[in-house]
Amino acid sequence: MVRKVKKYQFLFEELVKRDFKKKYKGTILGVLWSLLAPLLNVLVLALVFTAVFKRDQEHFIIYIFSGTLVMSFYTECTQGCMRALIANSAIFTKINVPKYLFMVSKTIQAFINFSLTLILFFVFCAIDKIQFGLHMLTLIFPVCTLLVFNFGVGMILSALYVFFKDVEYLYGVFLTLLNYVSAIFYPITIIPEKFRWLFLLNPVYDYINYFRVVVIDGAIPSINHHVLCFGYAFLFLAIGCVVYKKCDHEFLYYV
Repeated sequence: MVRKVKKYQFLFEELVKRDFKKKYKGTILGVLWSLLAPLLNVLVLALVFTAVFKRDQEHFIIYIFSGTLVMSFYTECTQGCMRALIANSAIFTKINVPKYLFMVSKTIQAFINFSLTLILFFVFCAIDKIQFGLHMLTLIFPVCTLLVFNFGVGMILSALYVFFKDVEYLYGVFLTLLNYVSAIFYPITIIPEKFRWLFLLNPVYDYINYFRVVVIDGAIPSINHHVLCFGYAFLFLAIGCVVYKKCDHEFLYYV
């Protein structure tokens, strides 16, 4: 995959530039929306839920921001990948190029937006007097594994969307549910302890929790955190590659 991305480097770069420009075309603030959109979302959630949960959770704004940060990256990346094949069918039906290149470009575009928001996140951490230290470097691990996880899920969704357009509507409902079961705006302590293990079955929550352990608790997550993040990332990447390989030659008949 890496060799083919290098081979088609020019096309790949143009796809990323095109997607990035297209997203902000016609807007006044342009790329600043990458910062404003998650910030406004955080402020709304904080305004609504501060009175309810602030006493139970230290650094509540950062707690919400970390959840919103990861969820926004996951949502933008997977939704973009899901529509990538259909949106670029005019290209790969005429030119023989690796189709996963379109998912890679969407993933990189989402990662750029995530990186910009991450800078704002660290600014808020400084304002909230979060302790910075070498432990913050461990955030590289969840970011990298989340990138792989998003790409894997995106490959699965893109293949399904070619054959079943209903996937777009079902996935929208799923994302709504995922927002509620990922403990983005409420502390997990409100859940009875005997049920908390169920959150570990949610990969997005595991990445959010990793961020919170490092940033809010100021600790390096346990080996279990690392195993979960790594395992989910490469499990979904493997499933995505298998699905893509099986369906690759059929895409041309359905787009």
